[in-house]
Amino acid sequence: MTGEKKQMQVWKKPWLFAMLLVIVLVVSGCGQNQGSVSKEPASQQSGSPTIGSQSEAITPANESEVRTIKHEMGETKIQGNPTRIITLYQGANDAAVAYGVKPVGIVESWLQKPVYEYLRDELDDVPQLGTEVQPNLEEIYKLKPDVIFATKTRHEGIYDQLSQIAPTVMIGEVYDWKASVNLMGEVLNRGDKSKELMAEWDSRVDDFKQKMGDRLPIEATITNFRADHARIFYMGYAGGILKELGFARPEGHDAEVWGVQLTSKESIPDMNADVIFNFNSGDDMAAVEKYYKDWTSHPLWANLDAVKNNQVYMVDEVSWNMAGGILSAHLMLDSLYDLFELDK
Repeated sequence: MTGEKKQMQVWKKPWLFAMLLVIVLVVSGCGQNQGSVSKEPASQQSGSPTIGSQSEAITPANESEVRTIKHEMGETKIQGNPTRIITLYQGANDAAVAYGVKPVGIVESWLQKPVYEYLRDELDDVPQLGTEVQPNLEEIYKLKPDVIFATKTRHEGIYDQLSQIAPTVMIGEVYDWKASVNLMGEVLNRGDKSKELMAEWDSRVDDFKQKMGDRLPIEATITNFRADHARIFYMGYAGGILKELGFARPEGHDAEVWGVQLTSKESIPDMNADVIFNFNSGDDMAAVEKYYKDWTSHPLWANLDAVKNNQVYMVDEVSWNMAGGILSAHLMLDSLYDLFELDK
């Protein structure tokens, strides 16, 4: 028995040793695995981001936000807050300056080329992209804009081409300056500035009406003489502003269209109103002046109420018609303060 016990003890010791060795190896292996897991956060802290954190680092929330803008041609998705804008009509050039944004490209002005004088300090060095009716698509592409502002009046036919270059938004009528202000504010994510601009305008309108008092409403006609015909503007840019300011349109001028062309002096009575605001336009100003004098020396002209009461005013063509923006609307209003001798 004593010999057997010695043999069993001898057998048991290596078995116990082996079991202990297995346990040690298992525990050691687990310890290594735990060590490798514990190093993962350390590697993240040292600058090796996960996919999620890398995404956040590259695209901050304000740049990754996608907003859907509804406009005249449908809906357009705008990412972040655009900074590289292109404006393809005069009212958008004007609105950009009102927002304190310098476009990367603009279209040429109709008069005082290439940029209207009242906008030159801000836009004189901005690249030109052709005209409103024929913008240069190749040059637009080269400028890599974030967004393009256009108008259905001028650019409906090239909307798809513009949209392939960059997200493109459009107002309807080219003279709808309030639509330009509102659309630009929405696209630039500057609703606060949009409200500020419109509140300032509304305040001035109220001030003008208050100071005009009982003189309003006044029937007003907007006339325009060219080298071969005359025009009466019913609505459009200046007509809409006059209506908002409390002026009235004469009977027969209430059609919701821009106006009418006149080629016969027999139509002069159609210009009759309490006050006439006139501007002359054309490349050949000598021919324009000749046509204007020919019409205004006619007896039918002398019989107009505004003429008899010395209420015919020559106004600036840019601010009253061609510019079509919020800043030019203020210039037009300034001229009315002056004409009616009101304190600003």
